[in-house]
Amino acid sequence: MSRKWTTAAVAGALVAGGVTAYVLIVGLPQAEEPAQAGASNLPAATAGVTRTTLVDKESHDGTLGYGDTGALTTRLSGTVTWMPATESTIRRGQPLYKVDNEPVLLMYGTTPAYRALSSGTKGTDVKQFEQNLWALGYRGFTVDDTFTSATADAVEEWQEDLGLDETGTVGLGRVVFETGAVRVDSRTVEPDATVQPGTEILKTSGIGRVATVKLDAADQRLAKKGTKVDVTLPDGSTVQAKISGVETTVEQSDEPNGEDETKIDVTIRLTRAPAGLDEAAVTVLFVASQRENVLTVPVNALLALSEGGYGLQVVDGTTTRIVAVGTGLFADGRVEVTGGDISEGTKVGVPA
Repeated sequence: MSRKWTTAAVAGALVAGGVTAYVLIVGLPQAEEPAQAGASNLPAATAGVTRTTLVDKESHDGTLGYGDTGALTTRLSGTVTWMPATESTIRRGQPLYKVDNEPVLLMYGTTPAYRALSSGTKGTDVKQFEQNLWALGYRGFTVDDTFTSATADAVEEWQEDLGLDETGTVGLGRVVFETGAVRVDSRTVEPDATVQPGTEILKTSGIGRVATVKLDAADQRLAKKGTKVDVTLPDGSTVQAKISGVETTVEQSDEPNGEDETKIDVTIRLTRAPAGLDEAAVTVLFVASQRENVLTVPVNALLALSEGGYGLQVVDGTTTRIVAVGTGLFADGRVEVTGGDISEGTKVGVPA
């Protein structure tokens, strides 16, 4: 009895999980015919179905640094009389710079300073300031959204310790709120400069070490906020880190008629800072997904079925048969397969 195969000697491209493979398009034997082929149809090479843990991972080059910088502008008019050293760290309650020999102080918070604070002022900015005053060791007031006379007394004590006039009020521009400690990346002005509201004083960054990686849009699956990665440093050591930010950007082409490119900018926060390194080239290992204890075959063992989906050429002694299978994760040149009555050790045909 002759077999009725709907085979076509046409190669199709399969792209999944960053893997590209070419598969032969074939058809399953019709149901009423035996699903066997003679020895002449044996594949030139075979591979065994294996049970393993499949990991979709890729390494990409990155840069170690402190992340993006931000510009710090002043709300004051006067003469700059003191500036911090580049690379220095400024923490809560410490001066960022001085104008007319009076400090502009760093405090922690998310709401920018936008008004003067004095007795009777109410709002979330008052509570934010009082939280900082309390953290600096000043007491005698209730931390809430009302600037009371008790708050003013604590402010006077704070001002006395700083060598300032004891006014009990906080002038606009004398306190700057940031989410945490900052590192001085560069100084825009120098002492003796005359400034006015809006003048840029410093560029700052966070104090935590970060690695940045620029991925192609096709690798977007690797960039998931909160995912753990491994960062290999120049000395060969590896530190664990976590993706803290993902941003899509468009890079304009340098060519007149060139196409713009979409890139994925990934920011990775290190769990511990490497000693003695400010900026350096690093390698980041991303793990997009992982499947444990699954059956896998080489990607090029897949056959694209003419009726849709994929199959495998199962080799049993001197005979072969085509079975339809489901596909899962693609990684390291292999693919997860299910169904088709296959098991660990089953032999399947692969291109020579």
